[in-house]
Amino acid sequence: MKRIYLGLGSNLGDREDSLKRARERLGESGITILRQSSLYETEPQDLAHQPWFLNQVVEAETALFPMQLIARVLRIEKELGRRRTVDKGPRVIDIDVLLYHRFVIVSPQLIVPHPRMQDRRFVMAPMTELAPGLRHPVTRQTMRELLGKIKGQSIRLFDAAPAGDWVENPRPALPD
Repeated sequence: MKRIYLGLGSNLGDREDSLKRARERLGESGITILRQSSLYETEPQDLAHQPWFLNQVVEAETALFPMQLIARVLRIEKELGRRRTVDKGPRVIDIDVLLYHRFVIVSPQLIVPHPRMQDRRFVMAPMTELAPGLRHPVTRQTMRELLGKIKGQSIRLFDAAPAGDWVENPRPALPD
């Protein structure tokens, strides 16, 4: 079994339900979710004029090989209604393979670690919540260190912060 981290996001329809359904489908597809981060509501980064996202990261285990994993993830996205019509555009579900064990993978279908994860607060805040001391397989920096380098990008805990309670650099409660 390999330890993996997946980033989930949704900004269309019932975002919370879409994330829940994605976690359920992952669990039915040879991916055992061990832990999940809080939900974070985040401002769109690449294409600004679209609804805000709900994001989270899940820590999981799988016996799937990397190419099998990405094929399952893409199938789940499609089954849940993902349509790739606008690059970086609105989506009912997005599932990114962030880390696959300690491996570095570069192929036309999959790049791991995810090439932009360390630049995205909506990935690094939930990653730091789950695994603050985990080291990035390429940079060797911890998730906490990488989060500390990100500037800007509005984000808030969805299930804990009242509307309008935005934070520039969230510091979720971290395990010792």
